Amino acid sequence: MSRFIISCFGDEISSDLAEQVAVMKANDVHALEFRSMDGVNILDLPPAQLERAASILKGEGIAVSAIGSPIGKIKITDPFLPHMDRFKHALELAHFFNAPYIRMFSFFIPVGSDPAKYRDEVLWRWGHFVDEARGSGVTLLHENEKDIYGDTALRCLDLMQTLNCDYVRATFDPANFVQCGEETYPHAFNLLEQWTVYMHIKDARYSDHAVVPAGQGDGKLPEILGALKQHGYSGYLSIEPHLNDSLPGGGPELFKVASDALKSVLNAI
Repeated sequence: MSRFIISCFGDEISSDLAEQVAVMKANDVHALEFRSMDGVNILDLPPAQLERAASILKGEGIAVSAIGSPIGKIKITDPFLPHMDRFKHALELAHFFNAPYIRMFSFFIPVGSDPAKYRDEVLWRWGHFVDEARGSGVTLLHENEKDIYGDTALRCLDLMQTLNCDYVRATFDPANFVQCGEETYPHAFNLLEQWTVYMHIKDARYSDHAVVPAGQGDGKLPEILGALKQHGYSGYLSIEPHLNDSLPGGGPELFKVASDALKSVLNAI
């Protein structure tokens, strides 16, 4: 039996966590993919703000679905050891907020370069992440971000198959695939479904790469969510509106547009 749990990036509503939570609850969303508050990335928040965040979320009954980290969102040519320290902190935060997942990336490839040239380095770095996370109980989620090694479905598949780790899985982002010129369904979906345990809910158009509400672009959200429902998917659908060019990504009003669009797709299936 399928079970969709709606989460979101609250920092696209507001930089203020209390306002994020109020708008989330007004839209019947009770889980947060925690990326930032007060304009500061979660990995850079001082202890006092982390304690305040935990108090707000616990008091309002909001679960943390994932740590929305920027791990792996640096150039593949950037130094790795300082980034590894940040990853260790992300693991600490996952435990602190009782989050089952950390959202991650596979490093930006130099413009115009063949990604295959950097495959070994990407896998070496991810191998260190895997080793560090062993026994932590936290699952590392690779997101298909534009311009990183794993921005195409085939390279995402390569990462999943090569790492071959039961605590490395995929976040499937249809809009990002559209912006890379990939067919989301059936091509990318069929390649990655067995590793997909988390969805980012945003859509986009091939024509201009603009991000639009779910079901209003070329990402085939109804087909993807329909297939997941049919196949018994149980997991998070995390709303990432991106409905303007900066964060917050549209504020409370456009968050409601994004939330209502997802619910409309779900009602239809």
